[in-house]
Amino acid sequence: MVKFDSKVQMHKFFVLREVAKLAFQDRLADEIDNIPLKLFPDDNTKGFLDIYKMREITKLRVKLATGGNILNKNVVEVMELACDECPLEGYEVTNACRGCLAHRCEENCRFGAISFDQDGRAHIDPAKCKSCGACSKACPYSAIRQNIRPCRSACKVSAMGFNEKKAAEIDNNKCIACGACVYQCPFGAIMDKSYMLNAIELIKNSDNNKKYKVYAIVAPAISSQFSDVKLGQVITGIKKLGFHTVIEVAFGADIVAEKETEELVEKGFLTSSCCPAFVKFIEINFPDVVKDISSNYSPMGAVAEFVKRTDPTSKIVFIGPCIAKKMEVKDTKAKKYVDVVLTFEELEALFSAKDFDLSTFEEDILDDASYYGRIFARSGGLAEAVTEGLKESGNEKFTLKAEVCNGIEQCNLALLKKNKGVLDANFIEGMACVGGCIGGPGCLNHSPKDKNDVDAYGKEAHEKKIMDVTKVTKIFK
Repeated sequence: MVKFDSKVQMHKFFVLREVAKLAFQDRLADEIDNIPLKLFPDDNTKGFLDIYKMREITKLRVKLATGGNILNKNVVEVMELACDECPLEGYEVTNACRGCLAHRCEENCRFGAISFDQDGRAHIDPAKCKSCGACSKACPYSAIRQNIRPCRSACKVSAMGFNEKKAAEIDNNKCIACGACVYQCPFGAIMDKSYMLNAIELIKNSDNNKKYKVYAIVAPAISSQFSDVKLGQVITGIKKLGFHTVIEVAFGADIVAEKETEELVEKGFLTSSCCPAFVKFIEINFPDVVKDISSNYSPMGAVAEFVKRTDPTSKIVFIGPCIAKKMEVKDTKAKKYVDVVLTFEELEALFSAKDFDLSTFEEDILDDASYYGRIFARSGGLAEAVTEGLKESGNEKFTLKAEVCNGIEQCNLALLKKNKGVLDANFIEGMACVGGCIGGPGCLNHSPKDKNDVDAYGKEAHEKKIMDVTKVTKIFK
């Protein structure tokens, strides 16, 4: 089994695995209520209330693992029961306070929130504090710190708030489904909905791909996921799950790179359309820039459209590191082509549900894309692909000035500059996740990923040029 970063991620995995196992065995309806009891049996070393609470939280996880609340259109939900341990936000005085004579904290507080005890140590009245931070900046000992809940700190679009019970609450009008809060919540109170059951149903109803073929399209970030086995063994494992074949989404990235190059030359300015969270961010916060978003599909949509065009009855399951892709297939034109979106976490749960030992499998081949399509997985890869696209299309006289945005904060800064007319660029590559797709919330682990690893995977591609890959789309047209 993959080594996860935390017990939160491991517990989520256990729930996904149990749901998948029962679904494969047609026992889910009968035994779904037993999953919390199996994962948290009676244990004399723990109090009854701890066991009871974990079972209740597990019930909520099971609900999300089977699709979640259908009335909530967001693909990310908060489990309120699990969200009750984080301290309230605000400023507090730590033990570093020396009770100094200067009392600069008091002098800089405009709201009278600072008082002192008999030892001269400062205290903050939460009822008067406005969280301006003036006292913290003034303290020479840095003895006053700000408490920010991890989910709020992780959310860079101010979509995370709190309800009357002080539990986390997502503003769906601001949320871009990037999933940063999902990974950062230390209590696992925030989780993305899973559509594994839809994928399992597609596989089972295909009658071993006789009624229709089920395709798995995998994001190039898969090259950084399964460190203990070879990628070819992972591909074999995906096929053994019941998929007809596996296709690289990097193939779709090559299609996008070629088309995005043509559109950039035609329009003179463009923002990328590959990251659905970045696109959603523009739509919500920068409506004047919407016209500049590339009209192309994301790589996922591009490869899915090609497969559906060549095999109209096919069913397509995307597998990648991205939670926002689940929203993309609900809200955009990609929903015509992609049937289900799974994360790498969910893929590992499917493998485990089948008791697969990937290390024993023979290696299969994955060779659908160019080097440039594969490096879309990391920040800067798209800009490099467009540079290559200009070269291959004979548009080398067009000078690409790319603003590579690594994370949503950099995206926001670039878009602000664009709105004010001070952006020295004609192309914005926007990635909501730091590091690009290899930093996505649906990854199996979140240790720092080296871009050189992605580049090495790209160099393994048999075809090195973008147009060597995309010519197959012209043949099928």
